[in-house]
Amino acid sequence: MTLTTRFAPSPTGLLHLGHAHSALAGFRVAQAARGRFLLRIEDIDRQRCRPEFVDAIPRDLAWLGLEWEDPVRVQSRHMAEYRAVLEDLDGRGLLYPCICTRADVAAAGAAPHGSEGPIYPGTCRDPSPAQRAERLAQPHALRLDVCRALAAVERPLWFQDQFHGRLRCDPARFGDVVLARKDTPASYHLCVTHDDALQGVTLVTRGEDLLAATDVQRLLQALMGWPVPEYAHHRLLTDADGRRLAKRDRAATLASLREAGHTPADVRALAGWPDQPASSPSIA
Repeated sequence: MTLTTRFAPSPTGLLHLGHAHSALAGFRVAQAARGRFLLRIEDIDRQRCRPEFVDAIPRDLAWLGLEWEDPVRVQSRHMAEYRAVLEDLDGRGLLYPCICTRADVAAAGAAPHGSEGPIYPGTCRDPSPAQRAERLAQPHALRLDVCRALAAVERPLWFQDQFHGRLRCDPARFGDVVLARKDTPASYHLCVTHDDALQGVTLVTRGEDLLAATDVQRLLQALMGWPVPEYAHHRLLTDADGRRLAKRDRAATLASLREAGHTPADVRALAGWPDQPASSPSIA
């Protein structure tokens, strides 16, 4: 089997050194294995994604020295595929419409908190046919009934990570996750898992901040019969204060470093991937 990795940024800002570290991680491993490296644009967030950021991604990566296999998959062009997955899950009784707002969920004081915020308390779960029709007729989200989903798959669920070993999954700790809402017709969990399967990704290289998200994605893989890749959740680059580099904190962008006179080799080194003769790099 050909090793296939991918870099899948969301165009909500310009790429910074943290993105460069992640992109180079996948690219160099694929290059060493004579495998495939893919670029995917995850632009499903209609409110935050911008065309100018979409255009800047390949420009920055090419300047950095990366090459990828065409065509580049742009998620917003494939919403019909994600809707088909939602219809499949809904037809199996695994989704339900939810009209609770984020404020409603946050106001449920007894609800425990997870890495993605308050755990949904199940207010809209198990609606009557009349309630379901009423909720579908107004702005709503589609939530995965995790208990029913877990009952429908063979358990336990596991995945193998190059840094963290073999990990057992516990999707229930996130509650009934949202798989679609009006402003985002398909969720990150659904789209990323669907696309990794469709594109034949065999090694998912991404930051360790997404390690926990793999639990939910493994459940979706089991429900849909999709292959399970290996994972490599690498360390995150941090600033002088130990905070991970992030767009919201105005981390130095590749464009600004280029304009300041840094060479691609300089930036590769700053991103934790200095040029070296080693033929089989490991992911840092």
